[in-house]
Amino acid sequence: MSDVNFDRRALLAASGVFALVGFASLRVPARAAGLAATPSMRGGANNYLPGAPIVARIGGGGFVMSGTVRRAGDGAPLSGQRIQIWAHTTEGSERDERSHGATMTDENGAFRLEMPQIIPALGQAHAHLAYDSGEYHTVFLRPLLPSSKVTSLDAHFILQSA
Repeated sequence: MSDVNFDRRALLAASGVFALVGFASLRVPARAAGLAATPSMRGGANNYLPGAPIVARIGGGGFVMSGTVRRAGDGAPLSGQRIQIWAHTTEGSERDERSHGATMTDENGAFRLEMPQIIPALGQAHAHLAYDSGEYHTVFLRPLLPSSKVTSLDAHFILQSA
């Protein structure tokens, strides 16, 4: 019979190292997957007008819509991407052409567009945003405002290559 002398501390230390290495290797594939693309929201495309013009502001302003656009996977900011925005506001219905406008993202992938105050339509104060530049899959968002008194909203897109 062989003399194998188990040192309890050595066995625990070896088990800890084994577990640490094992768990670390399980995390690598999850980290490599990166950011998932933003899915289109139900109702987001309602009253969408393809080709809405790029504008400095929609109507008289008073409400600020802002956000970012990043690439799925690595999360890199995407500059020069077109974001269309429309809503039911104090100056018009979301069906009205004058309630639609588009803006472009800056070098940091950020966008900002001022528009009239958003008011409830069908019982909910909400906005519509669309990424529709074409280089990535089109995404429609329909974020709800917690109150019609809110004067700004951030919306973020993570886009998947088309």
